[in-house]
Order: sequence, then structure tokens, then C-alpha cells
Amino acid sequence: MRWIWIDRFLEFTPGVEAKAVKNVSLAEEHLHDHWEDFPLMPVSLMIEGMAQTAGILVGQARDFKEKVILAKISKAEVAEPVVPGDQLTYHAELQTITDQAASTHGTVLKNGRAIGTIDLMFSHIDQNLAGTKFPEENFVFTGQFLRLLAGFVEAPAP
Repeated sequence: MRWIWIDRFLEFTPGVEAKAVKNVSLAEEHLHDHWEDFPLMPVSLMIEGMAQTAGILVGQARDFKEKVILAKISKAEVAEPVVPGDQLTYHAELQTITDQAASTHGTVLKNGRAIGTIDLMFSHIDQNLAGTKFPEENFVFTGQFLRLLAGFVEAPAP
């Protein structure tokens, strides 16, 4: 099972930037396991939401021909709690991209106001893990992720 931590894209400019939204709802099981009396969206899941937003931006920059994985969290700062009823917006900007890797800068907004920064590095694993064999199909960018891009860019055929 794969968990998607973004609900939809608001903007997507190929090779440049992406904005995605996540509506935090009390219906999400993980919130009940965190703190029973004060459910919070864990920062680790906000990092994952940014990784999904930025990772799709990185993957699309190479027409999804490479498998992209999160390699490093360069910076992750979130200044205030996020609770059910809040809306998160992830704004990811592509900083650099090479054959081996890419870096992104991200801003997290809560209800339209900036509350954090998440900077990430991604690896193109087909280029970096010499001698390691991966399946030919792109198991990173599945239909679940590509459907989020509907209306912004043409997704590759499966």
C-alpha cells in the first residue's frame, strides 16, 4: 500500500515549481495515534508531503524516465502545529538537476501563511547505484501519483 500525502496540485510549472495542497482531516487514522487529546499532523508526514510534491516535480523534469528517490533532508523546520481543519500548501522549487541528482527548496504554508521550510535532495537511482538492478518499470511514479498531474502536464503512458 502506498500513502499519498497530497490531495491535489494547485500549480505545476514543469522543471520550475509545483504547489500542492493537503487538507488535514480528523478522519485520518494517524492523527488518532499521535496524541489522543490533541491530534497533530506529524512533521515527518509534512516532510513526506513535500517530498511527494518536489519528487514529482523532479521526475517530470526528466519525463519520468528515471526512478527518483528522496536521498537527503537538507533542512526541515516547521514553526507551529498543524491540526485537523488546517490546510497545508507545499510550494516546491527545483534548484538544481543533474544526471545523478536534484535539489529542491520548499515552503510549507498553513491556511495560506508560511510556517516552515523543507529543502530536499533526490537521487536518480538508475544513475547512482552502479551494479544494482532495478525493475524496468518505473515503480516510483505509479498511476496514483501521475493522476495528480491531470490538467497540468501530460503524464507518460504506464
